[in-house]
Amino acid sequence: MLEKSLEHVLAWSAHPRAPLYLGAVSFAESSFFPIPPDVLLAPMVVSRPERAWRLAGWTTFWSVVGGVAAFTLAAFATDAVSNLLHGNGYGESYVRAQSWFATWGFWAVLVAGFSPIPYKVFAFAAGGMSMLLPAFVLASIAGRGGRFFLVAALCAYGGPRMQTMLKRYVDRIGWAVVAAVLVWFLAHHFG
Repeated sequence: MLEKSLEHVLAWSAHPRAPLYLGAVSFAESSFFPIPPDVLLAPMVVSRPERAWRLAGWTTFWSVVGGVAAFTLAAFATDAVSNLLHGNGYGESYVRAQSWFATWGFWAVLVAGFSPIPYKVFAFAAGGMSMLLPAFVLASIAGRGGRFFLVAALCAYGGPRMQTMLKRYVDRIGWAVVAAVLVWFLAHHFG
C-alpha cells in the first residue's frame, strides 16, 4: 500500500496542479501521511530548477501548518491522540518523542523537523506536553525549512543524478545531520 501511494505521489510531480499536491502532501505528512514531501519536491525542482526556492518555501509553509494542526489537536485531545498513535504503530515513537521532548524541547522539534525522525510524532508530543506555540513554530520552520531548502538546492544544482542519489541516501544524510547537531550541542554545553 505504501509503495502504491509513493507511485501516485511521484506521478503528481508532473501534473499541472503539482504545487497544490505538494502543499497537500506537505500538510498531510506533518500530521498523518507516511510519505515525505521530499519525493514530490525533488522531481519538481529537477524539472524546473528556477522554481527551487519557491517550491521549498511552499513545502516548508504547508509542512509547518500541518505540524501546527497536529500540535493543536494534541493540545486539546491528548488522550485521543495518544490512543490513535499507539493504535497506528507510532506508540513507541510517541513515548520516545515525549522523553526527548521533555529533555531537549525546542531542539528535539528542530532535529525531528530536519531528520528522518517522524516530525508528526514530535508535533503531537509538543502539543500534548504544552510547548509554547511560538517556540514550536520557530523550531518547525528552522527544521523543516532547513531540510526542504537543502533538498531543493541539491536537486536544482545536481539535477536528475542528485535526485536519484537523494532518494537512496536521504535517511543517511538526515541521521548524519542529527549526529552533527548532537555533537555540536554536547560540545557547546559540556566543552
